[in-house]
Amino acid sequence: MNERSTPGTERSLMGTEDSDPDAGWLATVMHVAFFVLLCSSLTRYLIVHPGARSTPWVVALAALLSLLYVLGPVLGPRRTPAPGGRTAGPVIWLAAVMGTWLTLVLLAPSFGWCAVPLFYTGLRSLRTRSAILLVSLITACVVAAQVKLRLRFGFDPNLMFAPPAVAAVATAVFVYSQRQADRLRTVITDLVRTRRELAATERREGTLAERQRLSMEIHDTLAQGLSSQQMLLQAADRLWDTDPQAARRHIRTAESIAELNLAEARRFVHDLAPADLADGAGLDDALRSLVEREASDTLRIHFHQDGVPVTVLPERVRSALLRIAQGALANIREHADARSAALTLTYLDDQVVLDIADDGHGFDPADTPGGVRGHGLPAMRVRARQLGGTLTVESAPGEGTVLSAAIPLTSAV
Repeated sequence: MNERSTPGTERSLMGTEDSDPDAGWLATVMHVAFFVLLCSSLTRYLIVHPGARSTPWVVALAALLSLLYVLGPVLGPRRTPAPGGRTAGPVIWLAAVMGTWLTLVLLAPSFGWCAVPLFYTGLRSLRTRSAILLVSLITACVVAAQVKLRLRFGFDPNLMFAPPAVAAVATAVFVYSQRQADRLRTVITDLVRTRRELAATERREGTLAERQRLSMEIHDTLAQGLSSQQMLLQAADRLWDTDPQAARRHIRTAESIAELNLAEARRFVHDLAPADLADGAGLDDALRSLVEREASDTLRIHFHQDGVPVTVLPERVRSALLRIAQGALANIREHADARSAALTLTYLDDQVVLDIADDGHGFDPADTPGGVRGHGLPAMRVRARQLGGTLTVESAPGEGTVLSAAIPLTSAV
């Protein structure tokens, strides 16, 4: 951290009571200590110098110093204005307090004990460098007054070196604590900003993931249904004059697909399961319904199930495998030019596997980056990967295609 940029290096220390609860009790202790030392110094003066000519002045100055100190929150505001807008109130008030105290020290050196609370007042009222200069001035005045008082007893090293040492320690501890607090506030500010940035990043990632989910759902439901309707209506148009019965069958099939797509759209808006899985339908029944719906005169589709069905297959697994089957059959119908296809659902001990095979013209997976093409296969891979499973595609030109989706039951539950 750059020391020059630390907020506490050239910042007024006033206002810490408002931002730091611990500073409140510290200020209270310093204020109480000031008045205790002021009263004890005045009492000592009256005891040691009864009837002195300067007594009225000392009492008046002590009362004035007390009044000025009490008026500190009014004359010296606790909050420092923004840089460039600093008022003269704190400086004038502090000058009045220090001037009164220095006069008292000249008349009665015992008032020098009030210097320690005044150190705190100066440190929290001025910028750090100005406060250090003020502390040095206060220390010099205390040393001078004490040396003048004790001169008749000879040289006393304690009077010369003890006050500067105490002032240096007090100032160093106070400034160090303040700078540590400023550094901590800076770290907290950085942490808060980092947390906000992290939250924003997570929101963006969540938005992207939701967009991907929406694109897959639209592709596997509405887009495929509209494609099927288009093909059926085109076939009906070609057969309308030559084979009206077949044309009507195509139209009725397109109508049923439109009805199913409407149900899918409504469930999609409400983020529910696929229509074929509504009302607690099992995956086997949903795949059979899909096969019956997608089969036609030009494409025969068979469904086969192996193994013992899992009693409670999670809904997200059933939805993912049904969507994969829908996407695979859509690809077969639109791209493979196949005459037959087969869906095989196999329940193993640790996974459930869905195989979709066709006798179409096939393709070379290596011809496209990553072995995928279009939007259908990448969406299927994402669905399998989200459940910890895999999707493999085996195909070659002229040899058909076999697509296999395997979902582990342990990670799916």
